Amino acid sequence: MNKQIVITGFGGQGVVLAGRIVGKAAAIVDGLESTLVQSYGPESRGGACSAQVTIADGEIHYPYIEQPDILVAMSQAGYEKYKDALVQDGMLIVDQDLVKPEAEQKAFFSVPSTRFAEEMGLIMMANIIMVGFFTAITEAVTLEAARQTVLESVPKGTEEKNLKAFEKGWEYGRVTLKARAKTAAGQTGVFA
Repeated sequence: MNKQIVITGFGGQGVVLAGRIVGKAAAIVDGLESTLVQSYGPESRGGACSAQVTIADGEIHYPYIEQPDILVAMSQAGYEKYKDALVQDGMLIVDQDLVKPEAEQKAFFSVPSTRFAEEMGLIMMANIIMVGFFTAITEAVTLEAARQTVLESVPKGTEEKNLKAFEKGWEYGRVTLKARAKTAAGQTGVFA
């Protein structure tokens, strides 16, 4: 197993923290190998940034990712920068209010993470909502590993709010997967 993940957005969204949580959950709690490479644009807030996370069940010989299996885009600029690098049949996850994938991009997952964070009064936690959604959709890390790592990684005193944000994203991911499974099985309607 070798999953190469790029999480991208703009400075101030907590992209690097999201990458750190995913990598730490895989390495410390799930017992896998993991690397993290982070990059920032010339300005810290508002500039482009990304976190490259590799998760494997064996040694990782090169930490830089040229073709991600999973692309998580929290900004349009980040999507534009990495969309062509995503492997064929790779998984694209976007913040649906901030990223509009091209028409050719038929299959992708979207979550209104920024909108959910605003509705919850937790605007700075859109990244944690995205981590929850990512955990449910990809299963790259276990639910317990991600939940535990979120609690250990956020500022003291904000654990409960961050856990609520994580759970919101995870639940939305589970509902999304169930809806896709029903559609694939040809079932429609509320009672299907």
